[in-house]
Amino acid sequence: MKELLTAIGGIILFLVGMIQLSSAVREMMNARIKELARYAVKKPFYGLITGIASAILFQSSSASIALTIGLVSAGLISFYSSLAIVLGADIGTTLTVQFVIWRFTEFSPLIISAGGLLWITCRGIWKTAGEMIFYFGLIFLGLDIVGQAAAPLKQSPVFMHYFTQTTNPLYGVGVGVVATAIVQASAIPIAILAVLAQQDLVSLENAVPIVLGANIGTTVTALLAGAVANVSGKRTAISHLIFKCLGVLICLAFLPFFIDGLKELSTSVAQQITWSHFMLNLVIVALFIFFLKPFAAMMKKIMPGEDDALPVWPEYISPKDLIDPVKSLDHVLKELQRQMKLTQIMLFRTMNLMSSYEEGRARDIAYVEMVVNNLREQIVRFLWKVSNRPLSAELSRRVFAYTAMAGDIKSIGNHIRSISALSAQQALSRIKFSSCGEKELGEVLELVKCNLMDALAMMEVFDTEKVKNVIRREEEIDVRVREALDSHLRRFHSRECSPEAGPIFVEMLGHLERISDLCNNVAEYLWDIQ
Repeated sequence: MKELLTAIGGIILFLVGMIQLSSAVREMMNARIKELARYAVKKPFYGLITGIASAILFQSSSASIALTIGLVSAGLISFYSSLAIVLGADIGTTLTVQFVIWRFTEFSPLIISAGGLLWITCRGIWKTAGEMIFYFGLIFLGLDIVGQAAAPLKQSPVFMHYFTQTTNPLYGVGVGVVATAIVQASAIPIAILAVLAQQDLVSLENAVPIVLGANIGTTVTALLAGAVANVSGKRTAISHLIFKCLGVLICLAFLPFFIDGLKELSTSVAQQITWSHFMLNLVIVALFIFFLKPFAAMMKKIMPGEDDALPVWPEYISPKDLIDPVKSLDHVLKELQRQMKLTQIMLFRTMNLMSSYEEGRARDIAYVEMVVNNLREQIVRFLWKVSNRPLSAELSRRVFAYTAMAGDIKSIGNHIRSISALSAQQALSRIKFSSCGEKELGEVLELVKCNLMDALAMMEVFDTEKVKNVIRREEEIDVRVREALDSHLRRFHSRECSPEAGPIFVEMLGHLERISDLCNNVAEYLWDIQ
């Protein structure tokens, strides 16, 4: 019982280290997602490298693939581009088990100490690095504890017979699938097998089927992420399952030859287990990497639906246009239109989120906001270069107006993102607005939607009447918001609404009012440059 509890404690430390490391890496990568998306979509080979690198950073293919599904669902990466990243992530995760063979478990106290000191004593990037090193060491400390707890099992004839005598491979596959589905990380059961092999407690013939099953079990995390994604995200999750199942079927069909080949690669059973994990995923990559386009087309026929990727980077502005300021500014306006369309997408998704909350939708909105913010950065940088050219008074006004518009549109996106966060808070806390509050909020939201749509329409074809409509609605929204706040105060005193609902209701109205103000600004800037 003591050894069992010690082993369970080691597994829990492993899980804590992996989850916290993944969380720290995710925060780091969220600030660089636009670079990740830009690099990954160039060629399948680049996507493969991106997948390998991200899985090594996360120390988990599941976390890397879940992030990829989120990017696909948000439209930052196409379904086709995601397939190479998925294949690469499955290769990258094999390094975790290799660390066990390199005896990282023995150095885990040193890694934890170094990381902990950096985490506690430093600030900024070094503090973040220390945190990541600490959790990295915790992963291998957990495995070391499991190995120490398993050592006495050599004295158990029952255990030795069970794990060293060859059994039905399908049974091993089943064990691997179930164990990995529970912990949602294939590295855990495979690394434990490697640790047991170092203690001479498991045979290769019994370990390989468990490794194969663990690779199928790891798709559970992706399937859960795909369940709250759009159709493109679901395709990526199902594709991951198909990749794994076909690879496992091929290895099972040639299992005796597969095992013989592993024995040729190394004399160490622990290293052979690591090789089996790597070779399986290498087989999967070899099977699919050159046929991703036809595979993607087949999946789209099986699971039809829209696959609209949102380009993360500017589509119209280009340094080569700087020699012609008029052409440059015309292209900037097109980029501003695209930026505004993205905020419209964000608003529509947020409206759906307010009526029916889903975590996947909230995540998609956050990713689209990143694109909006990135476009503002690129547009302003380009306009600064345009401003260095000789400009007429009219063109100078356009540069000023477009710079301000890019900032205002970015702010619209930020306010919409804040509303989606409030919707999440409301849903997770199960807070309900009163029927009157719902009606008042809905009326203001509808007016804001109309202002956003008219502001976008004016960017495409200027219309004086639309400017007047935006100004009129802006004044009406100010009045409606004041009335809604007064009505809410009366309902609050008469206990018609819950106390928890008040702050969320007031904040949502404030964000909507500010969005309308910003739409009004965009309309006035467009009027000024006509």
